[in-house]
Amino acid sequence: MSHHLVVRVVSKLLIPYILLFGLYVQFHGDFGPGGGFQAGVIFASAFILYALVHGLNNARKVLPDHWVRIGVALGLIIYAGTGVISLFLGRNFLDYDVLSQNPVSGQHLGIFAVEFGVGLTVASVMVAIFFAFAGRGHKIDEMEG
Repeated sequence: MSHHLVVRVVSKLLIPYILLFGLYVQFHGDFGPGGGFQAGVIFASAFILYALVHGLNNARKVLPDHWVRIGVALGLIIYAGTGVISLFLGRNFLDYDVLSQNPVSGQHLGIFAVEFGVGLTVASVMVAIFFAFAGRGHKIDEMEG
Protein backbone atom coordinates (compact mmCIF):
# COMPACT_ATOMS: atom_id res chain seq x y z
CA MET A 1 0.00 0.00 0.00
CA SER A 2 3.07 2.26 -0.05
CA HIS A 3 2.16 3.53 -3.52
CA HIS A 4 -1.13 5.07 -2.28
CA LEU A 5 0.38 8.36 -1.16
CA VAL A 6 -2.90 10.24 -0.82
CA VAL A 7 -4.44 7.57 1.41
CA ARG A 8 -1.33 7.49 3.62
CA VAL A 9 -1.19 11.28 4.00
CA VAL A 10 -4.91 11.66 4.67
CA SER A 11 -4.85 8.87 7.24
CA LYS A 12 -1.88 10.46 9.01
CA LEU A 13 -3.87 13.69 9.19
CA LEU A 14 -7.09 12.01 10.37
CA ILE A 15 -5.80 9.56 13.00
CA PRO A 16 -4.86 12.20 15.61
CA TYR A 17 -8.28 13.83 15.23
CA ILE A 18 -10.02 10.47 15.53
CA LEU A 19 -8.11 9.81 18.76
CA LEU A 20 -8.91 13.31 20.03
CA PHE A 21 -12.60 12.82 19.27
CA GLY A 22 -12.47 9.50 21.11
CA LEU A 23 -11.07 11.27 24.17
CA TYR A 24 -13.80 13.91 23.89
CA VAL A 25 -16.51 11.25 23.78
CA GLN A 26 -14.88 9.44 26.72
CA PHE A 27 -14.64 12.46 28.99
CA HIS A 28 -17.91 14.07 27.90
CA GLY A 29 -19.89 10.85 28.28
CA ASP A 30 -21.25 11.52 31.75
CA PHE A 31 -22.57 14.96 30.69
CA GLY A 32 -24.05 14.08 27.29
CA PRO A 33 -24.18 11.42 24.61
CA GLY A 34 -21.21 9.14 24.59
CA GLY A 35 -19.26 7.21 27.13
CA GLY A 36 -16.85 4.35 27.40
CA PHE A 37 -18.29 2.03 24.77
CA GLN A 38 -18.56 4.68 22.07
CA ALA A 39 -15.14 6.10 22.91
CA GLY A 40 -13.61 2.62 22.81
CA VAL A 41 -15.01 1.98 19.35
CA ILE A 42 -13.76 5.35 18.08
CA PHE A 43 -10.32 4.78 19.58
CA ALA A 44 -10.09 1.29 18.07
CA SER A 45 -11.13 2.63 14.67
CA ALA A 46 -8.03 4.85 14.63
CA PHE A 47 -5.74 1.87 15.18
CA ILE A 48 -7.66 -0.22 12.65
CA LEU A 49 -7.35 2.57 10.09
CA TYR A 50 -3.62 2.69 10.76
CA ALA A 51 -3.40 -1.09 10.26
CA LEU A 52 -5.37 -0.95 7.01
CA VAL A 53 -3.22 1.81 5.56
CA HIS A 54 0.24 0.94 6.89
CA GLY A 55 -0.05 -2.82 7.19
CA LEU A 56 -0.73 -5.25 10.00
CA ASN A 57 2.93 -5.74 10.93
CA ASN A 58 3.45 -1.99 11.39
CA ALA A 59 0.27 -1.75 13.45
CA ARG A 60 1.50 -4.55 15.71
CA LYS A 61 4.73 -2.62 16.20
CA VAL A 62 2.75 0.45 17.26
CA LEU A 63 0.37 -1.54 19.46
CA PRO A 64 1.88 -4.95 20.31
CA ASP A 65 -0.35 -7.90 21.14
CA HIS A 66 0.72 -8.01 24.78
CA TRP A 67 -0.40 -4.38 25.27
CA VAL A 68 -3.77 -5.25 23.75
CA ARG A 69 -4.17 -8.14 26.21
CA ILE A 70 -3.12 -5.90 29.10
CA GLY A 71 -5.72 -3.33 27.98
CA VAL A 72 -8.50 -5.92 27.99
CA ALA A 73 -7.62 -7.13 31.48
CA LEU A 74 -6.90 -3.70 32.95
CA GLY A 75 -10.18 -2.25 31.72
CA LEU A 76 -12.10 -5.12 33.27
CA ILE A 77 -10.16 -4.75 36.54
CA ILE A 78 -10.90 -1.01 36.67
CA TYR A 79 -14.62 -1.62 36.06
CA ALA A 80 -14.96 -4.45 38.54
CA GLY A 81 -12.58 -2.83 41.03
CA THR A 82 -14.80 0.23 41.23
CA GLY A 83 -17.68 -1.99 42.25
CA VAL A 84 -15.62 -4.03 44.69
CA ILE A 85 -14.34 -0.87 46.40
CA SER A 86 -17.92 0.23 47.02
CA LEU A 87 -18.68 -3.24 48.44
CA PHE A 88 -15.72 -3.01 50.82
CA LEU A 89 -16.91 0.41 51.94
CA GLY A 90 -20.26 -1.10 52.99
CA ARG A 91 -22.48 -0.21 50.04
CA ASN A 92 -23.89 -2.04 47.02
CA PHE A 93 -21.79 -3.06 44.01
CA LEU A 94 -21.14 0.07 41.88
CA ASP A 95 -22.78 2.38 44.42
CA TYR A 96 -20.63 5.40 43.71
CA ASP A 97 -21.81 7.64 46.57
CA VAL A 98 -19.32 6.10 48.97
CA LEU A 99 -16.26 6.83 46.80
CA SER A 100 -15.93 10.38 48.11
CA GLN A 101 -16.99 12.50 51.10
CA ASN A 102 -19.47 14.32 48.87
CA PRO A 103 -21.96 11.94 47.18
CA VAL A 104 -22.05 14.05 44.00
CA SER A 105 -18.28 13.95 43.56
CA GLY A 106 -18.39 10.22 44.41
CA GLN A 107 -20.87 9.73 41.58
CA HIS A 108 -18.60 11.60 39.15
CA LEU A 109 -15.53 9.65 40.25
CA GLY A 110 -17.34 6.31 39.97
CA ILE A 111 -18.84 7.04 36.59
CA PHE A 112 -15.46 8.24 35.30
CA ALA A 113 -13.71 5.08 36.51
CA VAL A 114 -16.35 2.72 35.13
CA GLU A 115 -16.55 4.49 31.77
CA PHE A 116 -12.75 4.52 31.49
CA GLY A 117 -12.64 0.78 32.19
CA VAL A 118 -15.34 0.11 29.62
CA GLY A 119 -13.60 2.28 27.02
CA LEU A 120 -10.24 0.61 27.55
CA THR A 121 -11.76 -2.87 27.35
CA VAL A 122 -13.86 -2.14 24.26
CA ALA A 123 -10.96 -0.53 22.38
CA SER A 124 -8.62 -3.39 23.27
CA VAL A 125 -11.11 -6.11 22.37
CA MET A 126 -11.96 -4.48 19.03
CA VAL A 127 -8.26 -4.20 18.14
CA ALA A 128 -7.69 -7.80 19.29
CA ILE A 129 -10.55 -9.04 17.11
CA PHE A 130 -9.21 -7.09 14.14
CA PHE A 131 -5.68 -8.41 14.67
CA ALA A 132 -7.00 -11.96 14.99
CA PHE A 133 -9.05 -11.87 11.79
CA ALA A 134 -6.64 -9.74 9.76
CA GLY A 135 -3.69 -11.93 10.70
CA ARG A 136 -5.31 -15.25 9.78
CA GLY A 137 -4.32 -15.19 6.12
CA HIS A 138 -0.74 -14.07 6.76
CA LYS A 139 0.28 -17.24 8.61
CA ILE A 140 -1.26 -19.48 5.98
CA ASP A 141 0.34 -17.51 3.14
CA GLU A 142 3.76 -17.65 4.83
CA MET A 143 3.47 -21.41 5.32
CA GLU A 144 2.50 -22.00 1.70
CA GLY A 145 5.14 -19.60 0.28
